[in-house]
Amino acid sequence: MGFTLAVLASGRGSNLQALLDAIAAGALPARVAGVFSDKPACGAIAIAREHGLHHVALRPRDFADRAAHDAALFSAVAAVQPDLIVCAGYLRIITEATVKRFEDRMINLHPSLLPRHKGLDTHAAALAAGDLEHGASVHAVVPALDAGPVLAQVRIPVLAGDTPDALADRLRPREHALLVACVGAIARGRAALRGGRWQFDGRALAAPLSLRADGQLQLEAAHA
Repeated sequence: MGFTLAVLASGRGSNLQALLDAIAAGALPARVAGVFSDKPACGAIAIAREHGLHHVALRPRDFADRAAHDAALFSAVAAVQPDLIVCAGYLRIITEATVKRFEDRMINLHPSLLPRHKGLDTHAAALAAGDLEHGASVHAVVPALDAGPVLAQVRIPVLAGDTPDALADRLRPREHALLVACVGAIARGRAALRGGRWQFDGRALAAPLSLRADGQLQLEAAHA
Protein backbone atom coordinates (compact mmCIF):
# COMPACT_ATOMS: atom_id res chain seq x y z
CA MET A 1 0.00 0.00 0.00
CA GLY A 2 3.01 2.30 0.08
CA PHE A 3 3.98 4.83 2.72
CA THR A 4 0.96 5.63 4.90
CA LEU A 5 0.11 8.78 6.83
CA ALA A 6 -2.22 9.49 9.71
CA VAL A 7 -2.98 13.22 9.85
CA LEU A 8 -4.10 14.96 13.03
CA ALA A 9 -5.73 18.38 12.77
CA SER A 10 -7.99 20.69 14.74
CA GLY A 11 -8.63 23.52 12.29
CA ARG A 12 -9.37 24.43 8.70
CA GLY A 13 -7.29 21.58 7.27
CA SER A 14 -5.18 23.59 4.84
CA ASN A 15 -2.10 21.50 5.64
CA LEU A 16 -4.07 18.31 5.06
CA GLN A 17 -5.25 19.70 1.73
CA ALA A 18 -1.66 20.55 0.78
CA LEU A 19 -0.63 16.94 1.43
CA LEU A 20 -3.56 15.60 -0.57
CA ASP A 21 -2.80 17.96 -3.47
CA ALA A 22 0.85 16.85 -3.51
CA ILE A 23 -0.18 13.19 -3.46
CA ALA A 24 -2.65 13.74 -6.30
CA ALA A 25 0.02 15.54 -8.33
CA GLY A 26 2.45 12.64 -7.90
CA ALA A 27 4.86 14.83 -5.93
CA LEU A 28 4.45 12.98 -2.62
CA PRO A 29 4.85 9.17 -2.58
CA ALA A 30 2.40 8.49 0.22
CA ARG A 31 -1.28 8.02 0.98
CA VAL A 32 -3.43 9.36 3.81
CA ALA A 33 -4.78 6.34 5.70
CA GLY A 34 -6.88 8.42 8.07
CA VAL A 35 -7.64 11.88 9.45
CA PHE A 36 -8.08 12.33 13.20
CA SER A 37 -9.29 15.27 15.23
CA ASP A 38 -10.56 16.54 18.55
CA LYS A 39 -13.16 18.72 16.75
CA PRO A 40 -15.84 16.90 14.73
CA ALA A 41 -16.95 20.12 12.99
CA CYS A 42 -13.49 21.31 11.91
CA GLY A 43 -12.48 21.91 8.32
CA ALA A 44 -10.02 19.02 8.27
CA ILE A 45 -12.80 16.51 8.93
CA ALA A 46 -14.91 18.12 6.21
CA ILE A 47 -12.00 17.70 3.78
CA ALA A 48 -11.63 14.07 4.82
CA ARG A 49 -15.31 13.48 4.07
CA GLU A 50 -15.01 15.19 0.69
CA HIS A 51 -12.15 12.92 -0.28
CA GLY A 52 -13.74 9.77 1.09
CA LEU A 53 -10.99 9.32 3.66
CA HIS A 54 -11.31 7.34 6.86
CA HIS A 55 -11.80 9.85 9.68
CA VAL A 56 -12.32 9.83 13.44
CA ALA A 57 -13.14 12.87 15.57
CA LEU A 58 -13.51 12.53 19.33
CA ARG A 59 -14.46 15.45 21.55
CA PRO A 60 -12.31 15.76 24.69
CA ARG A 61 -15.36 16.68 26.79
CA ASP A 62 -16.75 13.20 26.17
CA PHE A 63 -13.86 11.65 28.11
CA ALA A 64 -12.89 11.70 31.77
CA ASP A 65 -9.50 13.29 31.19
CA ARG A 66 -6.74 13.95 28.64
CA ALA A 67 -5.27 10.47 29.06
CA ALA A 68 -8.59 8.81 28.29
CA HIS A 69 -9.15 10.97 25.21
CA ASP A 70 -5.64 10.27 23.93
CA ALA A 71 -6.03 6.54 24.54
CA ALA A 72 -9.20 6.43 22.46
CA LEU A 73 -8.07 8.72 19.64
CA PHE A 74 -4.66 7.17 19.24
CA SER A 75 -6.03 3.65 19.35
CA ALA A 76 -7.96 4.70 16.25
CA VAL A 77 -4.74 6.10 14.80
CA ALA A 78 -2.88 2.87 15.50
CA ALA A 79 -5.63 0.88 13.79
CA VAL A 80 -4.73 2.35 10.38
CA GLN A 81 -1.09 1.28 10.89
CA PRO A 82 0.54 4.54 9.77
CA ASP A 83 4.19 4.75 8.89
CA LEU A 84 4.13 8.40 10.02
CA ILE A 85 1.78 10.49 12.15
CA VAL A 86 1.60 14.11 10.99
CA CYS A 87 0.32 16.72 13.44
CA ALA A 88 -0.82 19.41 11.02
CA GLY A 89 -2.56 22.04 13.08
CA TYR A 90 -3.49 19.67 15.92
CA LEU A 91 -3.91 21.97 18.90
CA ARG A 92 -3.97 19.56 21.84
CA ILE A 93 -1.01 18.67 24.00
CA ILE A 94 -0.38 14.94 23.61
CA THR A 95 0.27 12.89 26.73
CA GLU A 96 3.76 11.56 27.40
CA ALA A 97 2.57 7.94 27.28
CA THR A 98 1.11 8.48 23.82
CA VAL A 99 4.22 10.22 22.52
CA LYS A 100 6.38 7.35 23.74
CA ARG A 101 4.02 4.83 22.14
CA PHE A 102 4.69 6.36 18.74
CA GLU A 103 8.29 7.42 19.33
CA ASP A 104 10.20 8.37 16.18
CA ARG A 105 6.98 8.16 14.11
CA MET A 106 5.30 11.49 14.86
CA ILE A 107 6.10 14.96 13.50
CA ASN A 108 4.55 18.37 14.04
CA LEU A 109 4.38 21.51 11.93
CA HIS A 110 4.87 24.53 14.20
CA PRO A 111 4.46 28.13 12.99
CA SER A 112 7.67 29.64 14.34
CA LEU A 113 11.42 29.34 14.03
CA LEU A 114 11.93 26.99 16.95
CA PRO A 115 13.19 27.21 19.61
CA ARG A 116 11.65 30.70 19.44
CA HIS A 117 7.95 31.10 20.26
CA LYS A 118 6.72 27.73 21.40
CA GLY A 119 3.02 27.20 22.02
CA LEU A 120 0.17 29.28 20.60
CA ASP A 121 -0.12 32.79 19.09
CA THR A 122 3.31 32.60 17.49
CA HIS A 123 2.70 35.31 14.89
CA ALA A 124 1.75 37.86 17.54
CA ALA A 125 4.72 36.73 19.64
CA ALA A 126 7.14 37.26 16.76
CA LEU A 127 5.83 40.79 16.21
CA ALA A 128 5.87 41.61 19.92
CA ALA A 129 9.49 40.45 20.11
CA GLY A 130 10.50 42.69 17.22
CA ASP A 131 11.74 39.73 15.17
CA LEU A 132 13.10 40.57 11.74
CA GLU A 133 12.18 37.16 10.37
CA HIS A 134 9.54 34.57 11.10
CA GLY A 135 8.84 31.10 9.78
CA ALA A 136 7.81 27.54 10.45
CA SER A 137 9.48 24.37 11.68
CA VAL A 138 8.84 20.65 11.26
CA HIS A 139 10.03 18.76 14.31
CA ALA A 140 9.76 15.37 15.95
CA VAL A 141 7.13 15.18 18.69
CA VAL A 142 8.56 14.58 22.16
CA PRO A 143 6.86 14.83 25.57
CA ALA A 144 7.97 18.45 26.08
CA LEU A 145 5.95 21.06 24.16
CA ASP A 146 7.46 21.98 20.77
CA ALA A 147 10.85 20.78 21.96
CA GLY A 148 11.66 17.88 19.65
CA PRO A 149 14.58 17.90 17.21
CA VAL A 150 13.85 20.07 14.18
CA LEU A 151 14.15 18.52 10.74
CA ALA A 152 13.66 21.64 8.62
CA GLN A 153 12.56 25.27 8.67
CA VAL A 154 11.34 27.92 6.27
CA ARG A 155 11.93 31.64 6.82
CA ILE A 156 10.13 34.77 5.69
CA PRO A 157 10.91 38.42 6.49
CA VAL A 158 8.76 40.38 8.90
CA LEU A 159 7.58 43.48 7.05
CA ALA A 160 6.80 46.95 8.37
CA GLY A 161 3.13 47.17 9.27
CA ASP A 162 2.68 43.41 9.56
CA THR A 163 -0.20 42.19 11.70
CA PRO A 164 -0.47 38.67 13.11
CA ASP A 165 -3.06 37.81 10.43
CA ALA A 166 -1.00 39.27 7.59
CA LEU A 167 2.09 37.40 8.78
CA ALA A 168 0.12 34.17 9.09
CA ASP A 169 -1.36 34.54 5.60
CA ARG A 170 2.03 35.18 4.03
CA LEU A 171 3.63 32.26 5.84
CA ARG A 172 0.87 29.72 5.15
CA PRO A 173 1.84 28.66 1.60
CA ARG A 174 5.45 28.27 2.69
CA GLU A 175 4.31 26.16 5.65
CA HIS A 176 2.48 23.91 3.23
CA ALA A 177 5.56 23.54 1.03
CA LEU A 178 7.72 22.79 4.08
CA LEU A 179 5.38 20.08 5.33
CA VAL A 180 5.14 18.43 1.92
CA ALA A 181 8.93 18.50 1.51
CA CYS A 182 9.56 17.01 4.94
CA VAL A 183 6.95 14.26 4.63
CA GLY A 184 8.35 13.50 1.18
CA ALA A 185 11.89 13.22 2.53
CA ILE A 186 10.74 10.80 5.22
CA ALA A 187 8.60 8.77 2.82
CA ARG A 188 11.50 8.42 0.38
CA GLY A 189 13.85 7.33 3.18
CA ARG A 190 16.06 10.42 2.92
CA ALA A 191 15.18 11.66 6.41
CA ALA A 192 14.85 9.51 9.52
CA LEU A 193 14.99 9.97 13.28
CA ARG A 194 17.67 7.88 14.93
CA GLY A 195 18.50 8.08 18.63
CA GLY A 196 16.94 11.49 19.06
CA ARG A 197 18.71 13.05 16.07
CA TRP A 198 17.59 13.53 12.51
CA GLN A 199 19.58 11.93 9.74
CA PHE A 200 19.41 13.13 6.17
CA ASP A 201 20.85 11.02 3.38
CA GLY A 202 22.43 8.82 6.04
CA ARG A 203 24.28 11.59 7.90
CA ALA A 204 23.33 13.23 11.19
CA LEU A 205 22.10 16.79 10.92
CA ALA A 206 23.99 19.39 12.93
CA ALA A 207 21.35 22.03 12.12
CA PRO A 208 17.87 22.02 10.60
CA LEU A 209 17.49 21.81 6.86
CA SER A 210 16.21 24.87 5.04
CA LEU A 211 13.43 25.01 2.45
CA ARG A 212 14.51 26.62 -0.81
CA ALA A 213 12.26 28.76 -2.96
CA ASP A 214 11.75 25.78 -5.29
CA GLY A 215 10.38 23.64 -2.47
CA GLN A 216 13.50 21.49 -2.05
CA LEU A 217 15.31 20.92 1.23
CA GLN A 218 18.94 21.86 1.61
CA LEU A 219 21.66 21.81 4.25
CA GLU A 220 22.37 25.20 5.79
CA ALA A 221 25.34 24.20 7.92
CA ALA A 222 28.05 21.60 8.05
CA HIS A 223 26.71 18.33 9.37
CA ALA A 224 28.37 15.95 11.76
